[in-house]
Amino acid sequence: MQTLPLFTGTFAPIVSPNGVVAFGRDIESSRQVWSSINGYPGDFNYREFYRDIGYDADYEYIKPYITYDGVRVNTGIKYYRITGKTENKDYYDVQWAKDSAEKQAGHFLDCRTQQINHLAPLMENPPIILCPYDAELYGHWWYEGPYWLYILFKKIHFDQDTFKLITPGEYIDRFPRMQVATPCRSSWGANGYSEVWLNPSNDYVHRHLHVAGDRMVELAHLFPNEQDPLKKRALNQCARELLLAQSSDWLFIITNGTMVDYAKKRIKDHIGRFTKLYEQIKENKIDSAFLTDLEEKDAIFKNIDYQIYA
Repeated sequence: MQTLPLFTGTFAPIVSPNGVVAFGRDIESSRQVWSSINGYPGDFNYREFYRDIGYDADYEYIKPYITYDGVRVNTGIKYYRITGKTENKDYYDVQWAKDSAEKQAGHFLDCRTQQINHLAPLMENPPIILCPYDAELYGHWWYEGPYWLYILFKKIHFDQDTFKLITPGEYIDRFPRMQVATPCRSSWGANGYSEVWLNPSNDYVHRHLHVAGDRMVELAHLFPNEQDPLKKRALNQCARELLLAQSSDWLFIITNGTMVDYAKKRIKDHIGRFTKLYEQIKENKIDSAFLTDLEEKDAIFKNIDYQIYA
């Protein structure tokens, strides 16, 4: 009986005893993109996310263009590049930014090629380098991110023949024989576990999330296949509010100390909206105007079905 080599690391998937396949995130490629010290998005030629004319421009000049009660807000118009660790920022130069993105796409490609050439002889199946990133990085935090991806994909297609792009599902179909193992509890957060989302700064939130989660399950069982249109809308909106309250971003923001008041308000708002709707459903006194307002404010997951909690 043939056995898999001992060396696979995070470069091959595993399958749990229950049949769940897990892929490990590649630390090297992740660090090159995500690191706050030497990651690509910190290049001094890239657009500075934190400088916006909503805050930089003279107040009397910008006031007519700010619609939120005259309070300064981000407009999305940003004139400066990162420049360095200084408040005196230089103006953004598009060509300089593109030059950096093209150079870094080439660097990323070279690193993956070297990595794969080193790993391939040590493994039975070709290694898979899993590179997952939050979608909001590209174009939001890292304005040039989509251009970097575009250049990287072109280089992968035209400039090398060492590896091909593949999805985890395609890899499983092509190489179905995997090592059986039980992965440890882990995350992409600091120190590799759940410290970012559960610590003394934000642990109070979890008891409210657990109560709301239990109540959502209760509603799903109390009203199976609900036919009343108003009540069904309310049940689906409860599911939306719960998911929004459970967003990992809020706890992450609280831990990192950025826009803490906003994150706390979002949690409070969504839990409050959920709780009010829950009570109205239980008492069969649904306020249609209140419900419509929530559907407009929190219009996410258009086709959500509350029965997923049954």
